[in-house]
Amino acid sequence: MEVLMHFGTSFVVLAVVFGFYMTWGVGANDVANAMAPAVGSRSITVVHALILAAIFEFGGAFLAGGHVTETIRRGIIDSTAVENMPEILVFGMLAALLAAAIWLTVASSRGWPVSTTHTIVGAIVGFGLAGIGIDAVSWPRIGQIAASWIISPLLGGLIAFLLMLSIRTLILNTENPFRQARFWAPAYAFLVGFVISLVTVFRGLHHLRLDLSVPVSVLLAFMVGLVVAAVGWAVAKRVQVDESADRDFHFASVERVFIPMMIFTACAMAFAHGSNDVANGIGPMAAIVSVVEATRLGAEEIVKQQSPLPLWTLVLGGVGLVMGLSTMGYQVMKTLGKRITELTPTRGYCASLAAASTVVLASRTGLPVSTTHIAVGAIIGVGMARGIGAIDLRIIGRIVGAWLVTLPVAAALAALFFFALKGMFG
Repeated sequence: MEVLMHFGTSFVVLAVVFGFYMTWGVGANDVANAMAPAVGSRSITVVHALILAAIFEFGGAFLAGGHVTETIRRGIIDSTAVENMPEILVFGMLAALLAAAIWLTVASSRGWPVSTTHTIVGAIVGFGLAGIGIDAVSWPRIGQIAASWIISPLLGGLIAFLLMLSIRTLILNTENPFRQARFWAPAYAFLVGFVISLVTVFRGLHHLRLDLSVPVSVLLAFMVGLVVAAVGWAVAKRVQVDESADRDFHFASVERVFIPMMIFTACAMAFAHGSNDVANGIGPMAAIVSVVEATRLGAEEIVKQQSPLPLWTLVLGGVGLVMGLSTMGYQVMKTLGKRITELTPTRGYCASLAAASTVVLASRTGLPVSTTHIAVGAIIGVGMARGIGAIDLRIIGRIVGAWLVTLPVAAALAALFFFALKGMFG
């Protein structure tokens, strides 16, 4: 307690700095998931992707980022273990933020798409082991996270593979692909509107406590899907055959039909991501601020199950996300959009919609999935539709290797920083 009273201001300053650094890391690594297919398929430029991501990521973080967050994210360690040791929680959250941010910096610089949620979870595990003990960690929860390394890419890849096969059967392998593309465009646009509406309700707006039932959510999504289908029909009618482009690439005009749908999907996923994953950075920061304030006020309950998220923390988190994407996000975007497999608008559409569909499925069934792993699996799935030779297995190997070391590296760094902070301030 005396440590918090004496160094409280220093802890808050460090929390803000480390929290901003962490959200920068989230922006540098995770935000690319939404925009990579659009950039990789040359539907939009990197500059346009940065502008769109900045608008929708910040909008998601600021408008739907929530007002409270779990003090210890995802139930990884038992919060009752630190109720009488608030200074241990502060040291641990500071260590977790710094450790996670450093690992995300390393991964982003190498172009490795890793899960930012798993990174902060690994860091919290490291703090729990170092500061409390092995029994404080929820090992079954860690087992679920490990299972997501398999479940996430498999689900995303399977849905993307099936979507790609449907486009090949209904459009690309027909006598008149362009005519078929315009005919089926409303159906594929409906899927975009329907799935993205569910993503927004289940993931992008759940912090707003709308409390919509599943039937109401599905009905709302169906109505939005019909509107998007009508828009898709109107847009497809305006697309004309580009004979010069078709001479270089037989399906060039077909691909143009799918560009608007893919961009819309990317923007919606960016909004949902900003509303959810901003808490990976500002959640621990908010917990530290809450503990320090409660200590100064002499509150009976210092370590709470949830901490408030003041407006300034959401702004800080949104700015961090945007700056991370702007300064280093292109590295991960390049890996997802170009290095795994060659993407076109139809392939990018399938990957984006598959990722969104998997997020919807996981949100309602409780499946342990990672959006990063889903995105990678979806891109692999569209590549597999052309055969395994269309995929760069060396890149896949490096990505999987990064997934496997994320938890232990983040945990080790967090343990090291925890002991360092405890030694400096304790």
